[in-house]
This record gives sequence, C-alpha cells and structure tokens, in this order.
Amino acid sequence: MLRANYNWSLADRIDPYYQRYICGDYCDLRIKVVITPLTCSLGGATGNPWSNKGKKKSPVNIQITELPNLKKARPWYNEIDSTVLQQNLRRLDNAYNNFFQKNRGFPKFKNRSTFRSFTYATGVKIKGNKIYLPKLGWVKFYNSRSIPDGFEIKSVTVRKKSNGYYVSVRIEDKAVPTYPIKKAEEVKTITGLDMGLGKLVYCSDSSAIDNPKLATNPKTKRLQRIRQRRVSRKKRKSNNKRKTQQRLSRFSHRIAVKRESYQWQTAKKIVLKSDAIAIEDLQISNMIKRCKPKYDEKTSDPALIVGAREHASRGRFLKNGQSAKRALNRLIADASWYSLTQKIEYMAAKSGKIVLRVNPRHTSQECSVCHHIDPENREGEKFFCTNCGHVDDANFQASINIKNKAINHYGLNIVKKVRRDLPKPKQLTLFETPTSELTENKRRKHYALLSKRDVPGNLKEYAFQLSLFNQENNHPDRDSL
Repeated sequence: MLRANYNWSLADRIDPYYQRYICGDYCDLRIKVVITPLTCSLGGATGNPWSNKGKKKSPVNIQITELPNLKKARPWYNEIDSTVLQQNLRRLDNAYNNFFQKNRGFPKFKNRSTFRSFTYATGVKIKGNKIYLPKLGWVKFYNSRSIPDGFEIKSVTVRKKSNGYYVSVRIEDKAVPTYPIKKAEEVKTITGLDMGLGKLVYCSDSSAIDNPKLATNPKTKRLQRIRQRRVSRKKRKSNNKRKTQQRLSRFSHRIAVKRESYQWQTAKKIVLKSDAIAIEDLQISNMIKRCKPKYDEKTSDPALIVGAREHASRGRFLKNGQSAKRALNRLIADASWYSLTQKIEYMAAKSGKIVLRVNPRHTSQECSVCHHIDPENREGEKFFCTNCGHVDDANFQASINIKNKAINHYGLNIVKKVRRDLPKPKQLTLFETPTSELTENKRRKHYALLSKRDVPGNLKEYAFQLSLFNQENNHPDRDSL
C-alpha cells in the first residue's frame, strides 16, 4: 500500500515537471493553454497550491494536504498511521531534492525489492522487549541495545531484510553536548589513505589493512554459483523457487553483515592513528561503469543492422575489455569503499577528528620525492620514478601523495617527528682492539653473556683475548688446552 502511494505520488509530480520544463509556458502543447496558478499546479503536484494565509505550498505539503481525500477514496488506507503516510511522501521529496541539488539520479518507481521500509514519526513506545507501533500494536523484538535514560524517541524505521524485520530507533537528548569539531589549525598529525584491492587500505605510515574479499574469494563464489543455479532451475513463480531464492538472499545477507562488521573495526583502527584522515574523493559509480563498445569500421552500417546480437554475429562490435573489467568491478563492489569512507567519517566525527577529501588526480603517478608526474612511473603494483629513480610500492606512494595534497590544500601545520639518533660510535685507531664496552650497544644480549663464563664457549680459567698481532700457536697454554 505504501509502495502504491509512493508510485502514485511520483507520477503526480512527473506530470507538472513535464509541463514546466518541457512544455514551457503552456499546460499542454496541443491546445496551447497558458499556465496559471489557478488551473495548473506550479508547485509540482496536483491540488491547491495556496495555503489559507495566501502563501504558496511546497509540492510535498500539497500532497500531504490531499491525504484525507486519499483515505476517503480508498478507505483501506485508514489502517496505516498518518505519520507513516506523511514520511512516505517526505521520502519522495528527499529523492527530488537529491536530484536537483546533489546531481543524483531522477526518482524511480519502486517495486517489491526496492521498497522495504517505512518510518514512524510519533506514537512509538518501548517497554522491555516489546515495542508499540501505531495501528499494529505491541510487537516483541530482541532488545540488542537499550535506550539510555533521558533520551527521547524521535523516529522509528522498520526494515524488512532477508532474515526478518529490523527496527532502527533514532533518539535525542538536548542536554548532551555535541561532539567537538577539530579545526584545521589544531591538526598536528595526519594519515593518508589509499583504497586498494590487494589490501583494503594502504596508509601513509607504511601500514596496510587486509582485504577479506568476503564475496569474491573462491569458496564464496562457488557456493553462490551453486545456489544461483538452483534458483534458475526451479519453476517460475513456484513455492520451491521462492524458498530457494530466500536461501540465496540469506547467504548474501550473511556476507553483508560480515563486511559491515569488518568495516567498523577497520574504521576504528584508522581513526585512532592521527588527528586527521585524508582520503580520495572517488567517483565509484563511474569506476564500475561498463566499457564503451568498439565498432568495426568495415562492417558497421546502422541502416542495415537492427539488433545488437545481429551486430555481434556480423562482426560489427569489437572486443572492448568488458570481460576483464567485470572481475574488477566485482572486486570494487566487494571492497565497498564508499561504505568504508562513510564509517570513517562517522567515527572521526564521534572522536572529534576530521576527514579531508582530496582530488585523486595523479596520486598514483606522482613521485613523493621529486614530485615528477609521469604515467610511466607506475607499472602494476611497482613505482619507479623516471626522473630521480625513487622506488617504492605504488599504493604506499599514492597514500603519501594523498597526505601531501591534503596538507597543501588545507594549509595544515603538521608536526614532523624527529628521530632521536643513538650516540656516534667511537672511532678506533689502527692498532686498537675493540672492547666489550665499545660494542655493547651493537651486540645482541645473548643468553651466554649472562652466564658464569666470561667468554662464550670457553672455560673461565682458560679464557683469554688475542690481540691483533698475537699468534694462536705461541700461546703458552695451547698444549694443555
């Protein structure tokens, strides 16, 4: 019911969008009717665009005002709480704002697999292991995290997943102060991060975090292939196929839970390293796009060929490397860099630290020593500067460049760690024999040095130290030894 309401409201907002941005000043291009506030919805939804105070309503407010008429026309919508219907329309409004303000995709119509949650704004109560949801009543749940005293429930979201229903409770306590925000002038240490596939994260302090490859390891891929084959062999729309699909969904859900847990642990390790974390501002959706098709100039004639399969059979398309890139796309999706960076930002904000994003341009081709940029500097996982000859791992080199970019772009005053060198060893003369006092800092503390023997391997009464020009054969006690 909520999905039908969402799709109907989306279609209701698409029509005014078409009238405003495509038809121009006309409601309809055929009859040339000019747009007026009284006959057309300038706000982006059908209904009265004006409030009682004479102010213009927003599209979401227009649709919320029409909810009572919806319940009269469809009485079965009375079974849904009013705040749930309102939050459903605000969800659509957020999708529109993301499209216009954040350059995201246009809102799409929802199907059963893409619409699996709803939100309560008020009226929710929690008592022990039971939660009261308006219009649904008291429901038992596993109270994995109790609500602290003094916090107020702001909203509750119910989500359906492959292994059951989950409830997320958003709480607030205005008496609790917000997390401190560290300014750029207060940053003394910084760590650069380079996302990878061999290792999940390469840090500028020469440390790396392993990539578990939960969904792309051979064992998981084999099990997923077997379960997917079982689904495809079942009869369409049968109960057996539905049950087999649920087993496959639970298998994927377990992988997602393990990945989520590992990323939280990784984010905590990274945040504890320094005051600031520098990461690349990657466009991951562009990195996993399909390769552009390559056309054969000899056989490409769009006027004679109709279908893509017919194109391939006649040799119109050439190999474009998509088969090899498909494996790379799966590795990138399994690493889930965007989700990891979100967790790093959350943990950093909670710890009073900052996350700095830099442009990823030339981070893997620039030398951190002489700052020479050349695509030939990198060859696979190896980095060899063609200008100064600096050799390093390409991923660690990129993390250092990310760190330097953040320092220069944000004007950070980083404290450099100075190594405390050991005292210089004494310079020996030509005929001077090194003693144990001079070489004590250089030699390992062997367990034999702590025994009763003065010299390892010799008895105490026969221990002796040869000088530079002494001959072993001339020693008086040699025969007795």
